[in-house]
Amino acid sequence: MLLLTINYVPGKEIEALGIVKGNVVQSKHIGRDIMAGLKNVVGGEIESYTQMLIEAREIATQRMVKEAEAMGADAVIRIEYATSAIMDGTAEMVAYGTAVKYK
Repeated sequence: MLLLTINYVPGKEIEALGIVKGNVVQSKHIGRDIMAGLKNVVGGEIESYTQMLIEAREIATQRMVKEAEAMGADAVIRIEYATSAIMDGTAEMVAYGTAVKYK
């Protein structure tokens, strides 16, 4: 499955199949919260949260691809990601794009 952030597939004529998306809600681990609180005092990257978002992005992408494969897509174009806080201690990651088939 080809995944692109551009609006086309270079060198291919395509047919749009529709929007596909994948999402996941991740929660913080209490150990992450404690370390984040300490980092907040001294500054710097909170690596455990960065890793949590990386994992969430991967899961959301996999779910989007699974939806596109079920539609018979060859690629997903115009992929975007969005994140939001659902409630204290959780974050939602959404991946979405347009499933396309080569003509």
